[in-house]
Amino acid sequence: MTQASRLNTRRQLVLGGLGAAVSAALPTAFAQGTAFPNRAITFICPWPAGGTGDTTMRALAQVASRELGQPVVVENRVGAAGMIGAKALASAKPDGYTIGQLAISVTRFSQLGMVQVDPLKDYSFLAMASAQTFGIVVQPNSPFKNLLEMVAFAKANPDKLTYATSGIGGQTHIGMEEFALAAGIKLTHVPYKGGAPALQGLLGGQVDMLADSSSWSALVEAKKLVLLATWGAERLPRFKEVPTLKELGFGVVNDAPNGVAAPAGLEPAVEKKLAAAVAVAVNSPEFKAACEKIDAPVIFLDPAQYRQYVIDNYKKETILIEKLQLKKLLAS
Repeated sequence: MTQASRLNTRRQLVLGGLGAAVSAALPTAFAQGTAFPNRAITFICPWPAGGTGDTTMRALAQVASRELGQPVVVENRVGAAGMIGAKALASAKPDGYTIGQLAISVTRFSQLGMVQVDPLKDYSFLAMASAQTFGIVVQPNSPFKNLLEMVAFAKANPDKLTYATSGIGGQTHIGMEEFALAAGIKLTHVPYKGGAPALQGLLGGQVDMLADSSSWSALVEAKKLVLLATWGAERLPRFKEVPTLKELGFGVVNDAPNGVAAPAGLEPAVEKKLAAAVAVAVNSPEFKAACEKIDAPVIFLDPAQYRQYVIDNYKKETILIEKLQLKKLLAS
């Protein structure tokens, strides 16, 4: 065989090998793109199994599974006020096989250094799903029969009234301080390690008020607690007689909406398919029924709207962190 023949043969072998490698790789990549999803998807829920947040997310996951044609398996990654789950979600491989619920408080805790993520860069936003219901409750023997009576007393007696929350820097702490600023009053915050201890603090007479999510609903219905106001944009259907902070003139709406997100860097086609499935799930009768049971308003925003909401909320949290000196409070 001549040298030219040997070179030609070698060239053919190299090109043939490259062609085989390319042809072997292309069908796999193509199949992954067109067949997505071809296996189960993990849904990270940052709240404990059996809790209100877990219950609604399981309803959402069930409908999303039906839309995607693959199981959507809920995995509870609990702790640090939802931030363990937020970190796990941001750190997951961006292949579409890990999605999860993202608490809006990530925009605050990331700025406080309590979770090492950048909420504006580390997530693909699929849809906003629902909000939480917060309210201010007192015992039936409280001297305050409505919120305006409490505000009048607080103005005349700065720092005398105490309120319990589930902890420093949480949504209820921020909400109460935002309300106090709007009302021109000073209240004394008594942080507990969780919502259940905070509720017991009120029932035990250790504090004057409690600011919490709808853990108080059953006690209010049983007339064992009195609901002075809620924090949403509208009154709750279950407690139609109770006004909102907004309608009382304080201009505060705090409902801590949660959404569904994925790690940043998804393939556009994969992101589009996931967003479409989540949109159907959020607007489904199953999800709406689960939310109604816990007085959680369904609030759907598409990916672009959801991203803009997160950006706006991040800016708002920056201002509140400075106004409330949260970094100093956490360091003390």
